[in-house]
Amino acid sequence: MSRLYRLIPALASLPLLLVSSLVMGSSASASASERLQLVATTSMVADVLREVGGEQVDVRGLMGPGVDPHLYRQTRSDVTAMTRADAVFWNGLYLEAQLESFFERLGERQPVIAVGEAVPEDARLADEEYPDQYDPHVWMDPSRWRFAVEAIRDALAEMAPSHADTFTDRADAYLKELEALDTYAREVLASVPEESRVLVTAHDAFGYFGDAYGFEVLGIQGYSTDSEAGLARIESMVNLLVEREIGALFVETSVSDRNVRALVEGAAARDHEVRIGGELYSDAMGPEGSYEGTWIGMFDHNVSQIAIALGGKVPKGGRLGRLGHLEELP
Repeated sequence: MSRLYRLIPALASLPLLLVSSLVMGSSASASASERLQLVATTSMVADVLREVGGEQVDVRGLMGPGVDPHLYRQTRSDVTAMTRADAVFWNGLYLEAQLESFFERLGERQPVIAVGEAVPEDARLADEEYPDQYDPHVWMDPSRWRFAVEAIRDALAEMAPSHADTFTDRADAYLKELEALDTYAREVLASVPEESRVLVTAHDAFGYFGDAYGFEVLGIQGYSTDSEAGLARIESMVNLLVEREIGALFVETSVSDRNVRALVEGAAARDHEVRIGGELYSDAMGPEGSYEGTWIGMFDHNVSQIAIALGGKVPKGGRLGRLGHLEELP
């Protein structure tokens, strides 16, 4: 089976990204006066494409605020947009599970690039339930997400060589923003008391975040929201909250809060108060046009909200003072 539809990460060969696929169609090459017509699955990938591509790209994102990529299925208009695009960018690592077979077929005729798979295998977190798969939520750690940024830069340069310098300059500037945000995250999250560095969320989307910043992460559901949390899982989580005296947990914008509310009620029945520490962005960003509707703003929000809820110190409004709705526990 052809694997040209995927980005197979090898740091030494990233500049040669999918050369054979890129040559397959004349639509994949843009002249200096044309914008590349691109489609991205998740809002995180779409945001990086716009940041790196600038005025040289038009980007259509398939999944908006609150959309769960684990369960998303392509619509007829999605199919039309993707088949007409110069290239399609997706996260990969089995995040967009329902689109895998479609992308495999589409990749036989045009570039379909899995940017999350640019993260080296030794930097990925293995899925304990499925040893041949990895945690797909690589955007939760700036030091890993940089590989996706670099892969996008190289792919755009392959498609529009006359603008390669522009893509490189824009990518370099964006990577500096990632570094600055990572520095902020380390400073703010270090203010959270060590005994409080436990992050309980609706599903296991924050593993890379926890690995990067020294937090224990407990998801009610697994890596995919397609895995349902049964009564036994809810009961074991309630026991854990009570035994370890965990006082806050978090809901997610793209996942039902049903299981989180069940934990709050279960703990209350055991005379242990657990509060909702706020809402986090996991598999989708905020509303288009808002600060949280960018990857930078989404990550700033998550870091700041987590720190506030777990007893850390956060500048008013987050790193850039643009977060006006951070929730504080009473």
